[in-house]
Amino acid sequence: MKQPRDLSRLLRPKSIAVIGGGAFGTSVVKQSLKMGFAGDIWPVHPTKDTVEGVKAYKTVADLPGAPDATFIGVNRNLTIEMVKALREKGAGVATCFASGFLETGAYDEDGARLQRELIEAAGDMPIIGPNCYGLINYADGALLWPDQHGGVRLPAGEKGVAIITQSSNIAINMTMQKRGLPVAFIMTAGNQAQIGLSEMALGLVEDDRVSALGLHIEGFDSVEGFERLAARARELRKPIVAMKMGKSEAARLATISHTASLAGSDAASDAFLKRLGIARVNSIPTFLEALKLLHTAGPLDGFRMSSMSCSGGEASVMADTAEGRKVFFPSVKEAHWRRVKETLGPLVAVANPLDYHTFIWNNEPAMTATFTAMVSGGYDFNILVIDFPRNDRCSDADWWATLRAFEAALKSNNARGGIVASLPENLPEEYCADLIRRGIVPLYGIPEAMDAIEAAAVVGEGWKLLVAGSVGRQSPTLRRGFAATPLPLPGGEEGRQAGHASSPPSIGGEVSRAKPETEWGSKNPDEAAAKALLAAHGLPVPEGRRAANAEEAAAAAKALGFPVAVKALGVAHKSEAGVVKLNLRDEASVRAVAEAMAGIGTGLYVERMVTGGIAELIVGITRDPLFGPVMTVGTGGVLVELLKDSATLLLPSSRDEIEAALRSLKMFPLLDGFRGRDKADLGAAVDAILGIAGFALANADALLELDINPLIVCREGNGAWVADALMVFDGSLPLEGRVASEASRVG
Repeated sequence: MKQPRDLSRLLRPKSIAVIGGGAFGTSVVKQSLKMGFAGDIWPVHPTKDTVEGVKAYKTVADLPGAPDATFIGVNRNLTIEMVKALREKGAGVATCFASGFLETGAYDEDGARLQRELIEAAGDMPIIGPNCYGLINYADGALLWPDQHGGVRLPAGEKGVAIITQSSNIAINMTMQKRGLPVAFIMTAGNQAQIGLSEMALGLVEDDRVSALGLHIEGFDSVEGFERLAARARELRKPIVAMKMGKSEAARLATISHTASLAGSDAASDAFLKRLGIARVNSIPTFLEALKLLHTAGPLDGFRMSSMSCSGGEASVMADTAEGRKVFFPSVKEAHWRRVKETLGPLVAVANPLDYHTFIWNNEPAMTATFTAMVSGGYDFNILVIDFPRNDRCSDADWWATLRAFEAALKSNNARGGIVASLPENLPEEYCADLIRRGIVPLYGIPEAMDAIEAAAVVGEGWKLLVAGSVGRQSPTLRRGFAATPLPLPGGEEGRQAGHASSPPSIGGEVSRAKPETEWGSKNPDEAAAKALLAAHGLPVPEGRRAANAEEAAAAAKALGFPVAVKALGVAHKSEAGVVKLNLRDEASVRAVAEAMAGIGTGLYVERMVTGGIAELIVGITRDPLFGPVMTVGTGGVLVELLKDSATLLLPSSRDEIEAALRSLKMFPLLDGFRGRDKADLGAAVDAILGIAGFALANADALLELDINPLIVCREGNGAWVADALMVFDGSLPLEGRVASEASRVG
């Protein structure tokens, strides 16, 4: 992996050059002067003597020195000449404003050629863009920015967040925020001809004036780059929040598995960010609120919240808004209840969220006692709901006693918390800086506040998992699905000791007896062949046999023992096609079903039924073009697409990650003994999923899709069994030899 480029001269410039004397270049000079940049400003223009009253130079060669940072605001052809001249001058970093390079499309030959020439002209000199607005440096007052903005200079000695976006207009809009978010840098990425977003972010996170990092991502430039960025951010204790676009992307076309409809690239992106300990949010307001919370309070230790307000209506809104989120309001335990109750009158009901009523309003000692008692519950984040009155028509003097009481409560408990205004306009921006200095996070909007709290808790959770080493590790080779040495997989005596039984209870000791037919070498092995492959790797597969006709099917059923299932081979979605019949209990039933299926698919498959099933899971793996093998676990069966109850993981994944994914499903209570029912064999389910993942990684060079639906999870002690399997290979390897070898091990 290449070493990241040094962007320190861009982020701490002592001199800036501005190339282009039109409106854009003039604006850059004007904005830097307005912001009070203390270094040198060197405009470059062939005919002008001054720009905004600052001495101009005819050429780059005429500059009195090598500029640390340069804004290039000329056309695309001239941009290339200027980049070459700057490199020869020994300049630091240049931002390229012009468009018309590769961002115009891969089929634009001129754009592609010019981008190659631009990269060649830059050589080892870092460039940002092209098609890039540039950088706002509020820490130094250096603006390589050709437009107006709404930000303010960062006070000396203070920190602020850094934001990178792939949209210049969104960047401008974010500078206009009135939410009190302190910003140190805003950078736009452009088309990332030379330096990708992750490398820009790494440069920003290294700056000691940056407290947290926000990324607006349209696409990942480099998996390894983001891994390096996330690792360094954790080392520096600088949390990252991302607004990743693409959630509405249409499902992948031309796939035949259920998994592909659930595990699009957005699900993989979500899993990738989670693995890195980066919180993902879905709106600009939440993005800004999350950054503000992380700047002020840092990552949170968990998802437990408290809320206090002087209104029952506000308490109800808080409770309702938390419904269905990971953040939640735990009930008040008895000892804690008594502490809070002692501070309040007999007419006040103690609960969380707490309506402390107006009996103690503007009584600072009484409010301090109540707030201190409530915050003593050990919550991860404490909320005071407070909307200020309009200061142009009303007085808010009484509100400050409430804030002082809340501040005292947080300090005495060494706790973290913030105030939440239900309406954004009811929290004046000018109050925010003072609140942040007091350690109180000023949050705008109840839903946005809870999203932000959840994001901070997700970062905290991710960091703890990474430190504990319970997150699966990836190699770049496996991630991309390139050839890799097959991994040791569960099987034999070691596999059985780990929980992989050789056969389902009361089914018998044989696995699928699939013949090494030539169809095994196709891109789509049928169910019998797919199960034979899985069984050869030690995965729990019920005993089954092929049959060419109804008589062979009846004989196979008698040999296997009833009840059995009969299926038509070579059909992708058997249930939808009506070519799977379950729980057949005699030879006559098998013979009748087999005759009805004659001529459908490529043959028949008779299989012993798995009994004692508690729940059905889907376990699927697809090969993502960026992240490599991606695994989806979820509620299985025929309604999988309708329910869309799933979680996505990158491979390899740890046992803890897999179990956490299962516990996140809506159907998990079924596995856990819902309403007194039998508990499922969760350990066996995790073992099976680990084995399925191992099989996929061992065959990552050729496997495109793997769909286990359902994986039937039986009651405790009875295992989890692969009831159906679908595989798609890319045909890049001569599969016949490898598969035939597997078949010989099966029997």
